[in-house]
Amino acid sequence: MKIGALSFTKPYILAPLAGYTDLPFRLLCREMGAGLCFSEMISSHGLVYGQKKTLAMLASVQEERPVGFQLFGNDPAIMGEAAARINDYPFDCIDINMGCPVKKVIKKGSGAALMKDPEKASLIIQNVCQNSSIPVTVKFRSGWNTDQINAVEFAQMAEASGACMVSVHARTWSQAFGGTADWKIIKMVKEKVAIPVIGNGDVLSYDDGQQMIQETGCDGVMIGRGALGNPWVFQPGGIPDTFSGRLPVLLRHIELCKRFLPTDKMLFRIKNHIQRYLTALPGAGKIRKQINLCKNVEELAESLQNTEDMERATKQE
Repeated sequence: MKIGALSFTKPYILAPLAGYTDLPFRLLCREMGAGLCFSEMISSHGLVYGQKKTLAMLASVQEERPVGFQLFGNDPAIMGEAAARINDYPFDCIDINMGCPVKKVIKKGSGAALMKDPEKASLIIQNVCQNSSIPVTVKFRSGWNTDQINAVEFAQMAEASGACMVSVHARTWSQAFGGTADWKIIKMVKEKVAIPVIGNGDVLSYDDGQQMIQETGCDGVMIGRGALGNPWVFQPGGIPDTFSGRLPVLLRHIELCKRFLPTDKMLFRIKNHIQRYLTALPGAGKIRKQINLCKNVEELAESLQNTEDMERATKQE
């Protein structure tokens, strides 16, 4: 697949997820088979005005490339300036968030609210493209609600405005993350634009992704919530059904957090990530309680290893 001058061979992409797709998780997903990963959404205002928390979100390393960073905002000039500042970083593409359904984002006219204002959305895309030295992509939804499905027209506008790729979350703003994604919308978009189209929505396994590609003809699959606690989603084999089978990846995630995050300040966030790996495992509730008692990541890793020892001993008995 090609996005402007950028090319990659694996069609599975990690979606931008606020609070989750930080550097350690992106690196882990790349190691597990993702062809491209996107950052959490980054405030264009925070970037332009040099806010420390925003600038910290721009952390990256060579090992995760290719990597994309996602911007959000509703001011075309500020979005353009933010794109210009990203040129100073070793990133491979900029994604523009036009699909976030969160109310505090919508109230400011950003995210999915821009699907109701395609003229402003076009200006934003044009300004970002004019100020960017790397490819620009756009992520959006099917529409505002079932009476306002405009994904095809929005994709055509994005292409005409300079976007090199579009990602379509096949849900409306009113659905948020509920209901069922309508993959037919992805197929309709793919048939009407020449740039690559990435499908998003209800992909919880590698096989789901293959099915989406077959049904819609999309060029790639973007996986968001389906990757949380399950970076195996990028591999045909899927997630192991035992704790011991999952443990090496849990410990690798912790190792990456120790390397790249201020773990003392972000322990709650790290625990949240790790607990998601326990879904559908016997005794998961007990393990979660142990995790919550840990005072640092060293205790967290030790607790998980002790749990594996207990699991092994139980099996031997």
